[in-house]
Amino acid sequence: MRKPPKKPVRRPADPGPAGTRTRVPSPGERLQKILAHAGVDSRRKCEELILAGRVRVNGTVVTELGAKADPRRDEVTLDFQPIRREEAVYILMNKPKGYVTTVKDDQGRPTVMALLKGVPARVYPVGRLDFNSEGLLLLTNDGELAQRMGAPEFHIPKIYLVKVHRIPSREILDEFRAGFRLSGRRLKPCQVEMVERSENPWLRITLIEGKNRQIRRMFEAVGHPVHKLRRIQFGPLEDPALKPGAWRFLTPQEIGALKHL
Repeated sequence: MRKPPKKPVRRPADPGPAGTRTRVPSPGERLQKILAHAGVDSRRKCEELILAGRVRVNGTVVTELGAKADPRRDEVTLDFQPIRREEAVYILMNKPKGYVTTVKDDQGRPTVMALLKGVPARVYPVGRLDFNSEGLLLLTNDGELAQRMGAPEFHIPKIYLVKVHRIPSREILDEFRAGFRLSGRRLKPCQVEMVERSENPWLRITLIEGKNRQIRRMFEAVGHPVHKLRRIQFGPLEDPALKPGAWRFLTPQEIGALKHL
C-alpha cells in the first residue's frame, strides 16, 4: 500500500530588516481610514502621510495603501506619536466675512478655527468659502465623511444667495443652467433663480460641483461681478436662525442624513 504524498511545508516569508517592511498582514481597517477617524486629516491627506513613510504599525513602517490594522490591538503611530481614535464630532458654522476656511493661514489672516471654543476634538473645515464669502460651513474630524462631502462624483448640492452687479440677461443665465464654459472647461449645469429683482439683484444658485471661487469667476467672466455671496444650504444642512460667527453641533438626525448621502 502506497503512502499518501506528504503535504509541502509552507515556510513563512522573510519579514526583511526590522523597521522596513511595508505589508501588515493583520486583519482590520485600512490605515488611512484609521488615521482619518482619529481626526488626523481627510482620508486623501492620510494616504499621502502613509506614502511618505510617516506611519508605523507596531513599530513597522507602512507605505502600502492597502495595508490594514486593528485599531483595538495594533499600535498605530504618526511621526512616532500614537494615534488615538477620537469620538466623531460634527459642527455647523455660519462663517462670517473676513475669515479663511483653513486650520492655519500662511498670510496670518484669521481662520474659522478662531471662532470655535470648547470643542473636544481636532476638527477641520469641509470644503471652502473664500475670505469675503459667508454662510454655512461643516467642520468635523470624520475624515471619511469629509472626503465624501467634498468629492465631485457625489454631486452634493450647495445653495447660495448671490448679489450681483446689474441684472444678467436671460441668455447668460441659460448658459449657466446648460453648463458654462470657464477657463476652457465646461462646468456642470447649475440651477439659477432670480429671488429679488432690482438694479443689483439677488440670485439663488445651486451647484453640484465646487470649483475654486466658481460663482465669483462665472459672473466676473460675463461682466456681472459679485457684491455678496452667502451659502444657505450644504447638502441636507440648513439653519436660517444661525447667526454669522455662531456654530452648533449637528443633531443625530442631521448626522444620519449626511451619512446616507
